[in-house]
Amino acid sequence: MNTTTEQLLQTYYARFNAQDWDGFLSLLSDDVVHDINQGGREIGREAFRAFLQRMDRSYSEQIVDVSITTNADGSRAAAEFVVLGTYKATDDGLPPATGQTYRLPAGAFFEIRNGQVARISNYYNLQDWLRQVGA
Repeated sequence: MNTTTEQLLQTYYARFNAQDWDGFLSLLSDDVVHDINQGGREIGREAFRAFLQRMDRSYSEQIVDVSITTNADGSRAAAEFVVLGTYKATDDGLPPATGQTYRLPAGAFFEIRNGQVARISNYYNLQDWLRQVGA
């Protein structure tokens, strides 16, 4: 376990939960790669900022029960966690939002470079989420 990377990711999730988007984005490399669950790949901090804005419009989420594992040199890490959320505004191509709440197990894989997150790949069960929001 690499404590520097573990602390970086603890800060990453704490800033996410606090909706400290500027602080959150400061933890990412300029050329961060973001693999969206069952979606595409976006590259760059500004693309991630736009993603957060889209997400913030439709969802209110908190990340809990985080478990972080790293490799020895801290260049790779994985996190398992639970997303507690509220679906507050209909997202494109998804069922209508009516304030449904959800509890969704999820995971993420990270590449760390020069003390920043250089890649994040998020995974969750979309069918489980759809079931929970009544699709």
